[in-house]
Amino acid sequence: MNTDTPLEIFLVCAPGLEPLLLEEVCEHGFTDPVQSPGGVTITGGWPEVWRANLQLRGAVRVLVRVGAFMAFHLAQLDKRSRKFDWGAVLRTDVPVKVQVTCKASKIYHAKAAQQRLETALTESHGITLSADAEMVIKVRINDNQVSISLDTSGESLHKRGHKEAVGKAPMRENLAALLLRGCGYNGNEPVVDPMCGSGTFVIEAAEIAAGLVPGRSRSFAFEQLASFDADAFAAMRAGGAVKTPRHRFYGSDRDAGVIRMSKANAERAGVSEWTEFACHGAGEVTPPEGPPGLVMVNPPYGGRIGNKNLLYALYGTFGQTMLSRFKGWRVGMVTSEPSLAKSTGLPWKPLGPPIAHGGMKVWLWQTPPLR
Repeated sequence: MNTDTPLEIFLVCAPGLEPLLLEEVCEHGFTDPVQSPGGVTITGGWPEVWRANLQLRGAVRVLVRVGAFMAFHLAQLDKRSRKFDWGAVLRTDVPVKVQVTCKASKIYHAKAAQQRLETALTESHGITLSADAEMVIKVRINDNQVSISLDTSGESLHKRGHKEAVGKAPMRENLAALLLRGCGYNGNEPVVDPMCGSGTFVIEAAEIAAGLVPGRSRSFAFEQLASFDADAFAAMRAGGAVKTPRHRFYGSDRDAGVIRMSKANAERAGVSEWTEFACHGAGEVTPPEGPPGLVMVNPPYGGRIGNKNLLYALYGTFGQTMLSRFKGWRVGMVTSEPSLAKSTGLPWKPLGPPIAHGGMKVWLWQTPPLR
């Protein structure tokens, strides 16, 4: 398979964030982006697959459709799987794992279909199987069409490769990046997070402002594919100049342990010179000198941590602090509980769609500049 052969590439994100991922994809100049439930589809050759994994902040993973054929029964699936050109994309020395889903098809037994595919891979193509393999072949049998995709990311893309320490109920990096985008953040203003946990919002904001690509510190599953060109990818990874942000980024939390984590994470991410972390409660936060910007916060909420009834005072104090000290600043807040958000007394804009996060639905609450 030629590295420039157009491929259908699906960029996965959390349901509810597709429009924000589409916006990011368009900014990066990917071809023919189309939003659909759970992500955005683009087309391109293998270099675009590498670039999507390396550069997109909001994607969870990058799936590539490498082929399709019709199969109406298991014997036909077996025969056509053996004829499929697996060698164009897979290496015999790299183990794989097969995942199958069936819908509205004459082949309805996913486990039996998986076994046929695995047998074809090992017997006809000499490919090794492993339940722990990073390389995942995702096969979808829908209306008797067998669609074959590869997960080119490996570990979820929220794992940037430089965050070792996380606090309780952490915010995933790709979710944080899209929520910052949803609040209109583009790197040109200061950001303050007064309940920063392990520092995700602060570090993402600093990386965006510095032009640091999110995948710079990690490896990807596509590096183990037959289609991979190590020299071309090394040149891609080396491209892009780091710039000095015009503003600084501030996090605080009442937990001294997570502040230590935040500082260590910022150091590993290479943004410590532009970030500041302090240990105090959300009610003690004050705006930094300079122009107003964005306060971005992921406070505790009932379904996530503890008893909801104990949190009203925290939200109320946070709201009063914002209204009294942060005039001109916008506030973005993530919570699953409308009653907690409303208890802040902040002038929230109308809500957007719910966002899937950690097995629950949350919303991004936003204010205009506070008056």
